Amino acid sequence: MKNTYHAIGLMSGSSLDGVDIAYCFFHLENGNWTYEIQKASCIEYPAHWIEKLQTIRNADGRSLWQTHSALGNYFGEITNAFIAENNVADKLDFIASHGHTVFHFPEENFTCQIGDGAALSAATKLPVVCDFRSADIAFKGQGTPIVPVGDKLLFGDYRFLLNIGGICNISAKVDDKIIAFDIAAANQVLNFYAAQLGKPFDENGNIAQSGSFDIALFEELNQRQFYQLSYPKSLDNGFSQELIIPVIEQFEISVADKLNTYTEHIAFQINQHLQQLAVTEKTQITQHDKMLVTGGGAFNSYLLERIKDHCNCKIVVPSDEVVKFKEALVIAFMGVLRIRNEVNVYSSVTGADADTVGGAIYHAIAKNN
Repeated sequence: MKNTYHAIGLMSGSSLDGVDIAYCFFHLENGNWTYEIQKASCIEYPAHWIEKLQTIRNADGRSLWQTHSALGNYFGEITNAFIAENNVADKLDFIASHGHTVFHFPEENFTCQIGDGAALSAATKLPVVCDFRSADIAFKGQGTPIVPVGDKLLFGDYRFLLNIGGICNISAKVDDKIIAFDIAAANQVLNFYAAQLGKPFDENGNIAQSGSFDIALFEELNQRQFYQLSYPKSLDNGFSQELIIPVIEQFEISVADKLNTYTEHIAFQINQHLQQLAVTEKTQITQHDKMLVTGGGAFNSYLLERIKDHCNCKIVVPSDEVVKFKEALVIAFMGVLRIRNEVNVYSSVTGADADTVGGAIYHAIAKNN
């Protein structure tokens, strides 16, 4: 079995800011993995795709499956363009695709990520690894977070790894195990209110910082039942639309005040969940513990300021490349482990009955016997 791989990772996040594509190099030596993001790009979704993906949860079965196929072909188109632009076809082993999450209901034993891997494989003429969550769900796990395998094997210098995307989640290393879970809706909510002011997002958190804190809204938000649950736990993309935004809309305050209060809410919940973890695992969190922060929220300087104020650990923001493309990197790495038939989803994270080797593999061209 070889120890060097070149792979593309595709990630479509719940914030719908685009498809992250990362061409990555992985090398295994003496039991340790190293990586390099060699080329990367974020391909913004055209307006019609944003509209389609925003409403697909309410579509009928036929429309859902048509969109699944069409999105796989679209992933193929943009990946082919990326491969050609960066001239990486000769060294590419496979593509790993997360797909786009439409439904995630582990308590009902199903999850749904669209973006047909077979269509992607046919379009690119390359092997494709996809559908990383289903095996864990079948073994009664949460199916998420799935990035902790990368957090453990690629980012060993950090005790905590916080990702602030559409949904905020965290990985934590406690002794010889890794724990991870979703914390709160993040950019899904922040971007929703920035859009009301004609902006795609609140740059640097400037609008939020200009607003005023509303204690009544803050206290009401903190009453959501999800926050009281112990881990393992995960959020469906509908959480923000169904259980957060309707609460915020009950308050007749400015958009800036809503952003300010929700930013405080995110930071507060991050610390609350860290404290819950410390109590549950009987461990201490100190100012020497490093927390790597990635995802779009890592560029929100006001949010980072609030997190630093709440949390008793050292906040580290890596290079822009890692901030933007860490999830695509880890999806590519999960593909490597799947190709090697090695565990890539941990039951200690998801609560499943066993660790799993997650991912379906599509081969573009049948192998000769």
